[in-house]
Amino acid sequence: MALESKLLLLLPLLVFSFTHTVASQSNITRMQFYMHDIQVGPHPTSVRVAGGSNSTMFGSIFVLDNPLTATPYPNSTLLGRAQGIYAMSSQENEFSLLMTLTYGFINGPYNGSSFSVLGRNPVMSEVREMPVVGGTGVFRLARGYCLAKTYSTDQSNGVIGYNVTLIHDIELD
Repeated sequence: MALESKLLLLLPLLVFSFTHTVASQSNITRMQFYMHDIQVGPHPTSVRVAGGSNSTMFGSIFVLDNPLTATPYPNSTLLGRAQGIYAMSSQENEFSLLMTLTYGFINGPYNGSSFSVLGRNPVMSEVREMPVVGGTGVFRLARGYCLAKTYSTDQSNGVIGYNVTLIHDIELD
């Protein structure tokens, strides 16, 4: 009787252990592009939607739809758009953002593909590293990191250069 009980307990494990698996291999993609964050002017691409005082900006939340270009110049080839939210998240001397952005590509070899970044961005650091947490299209199952460096800035507009390393899977059916 004890042996029958043990076999009955193992039966569900045996049933669920037979699943279809798809072989995959990893692909590494490295890319560089520039994001244009425009908060003032006739066509802003980043707008404040909530919170924060004007003196510290702590608690301010911004929604953005920023162009991504091949070079730091706004009239260079449009590669895609960065869409998402960032919040001013530091009360101390450091100027820091919490970002949730998806970088979607509309031109070139990555047309229709995107990857997402979720993380802290200490804006005053020369180079900031943020994690890539997923992707679609060519970048399905992406993981990796991006390095952001401010290329230029004035009071409310900025150009940020990105160097991105993505590891993503290619399904082999």
